Amino acid sequence: MDFRTLSGEIMELKLGDIVIMKKPHPCGSKEFEITRLGVDYKLKCCGCEREVMIPRIKAEKSIKAVKTVEK
Repeated sequence: MDFRTLSGEIMELKLGDIVIMKKPHPCGSKEFEITRLGVDYKLKCCGCEREVMIPRIKAEKSIKAVKTVEK
């Protein structure tokens, strides 16, 4: 799934990618693994393993960087 960041660059998101968010999770980790893509994104915190679902538009605004996992 592609989307453009505020700077205009295209980011490709795939299942299993690790994203770095602008704000940390309450456990302190800023890294989340993408477990579901669609209208809502399901993200799993890499620190405490909790899963959160957030709307796609809010997620796209909150993502700072993407670490692509090589398979």
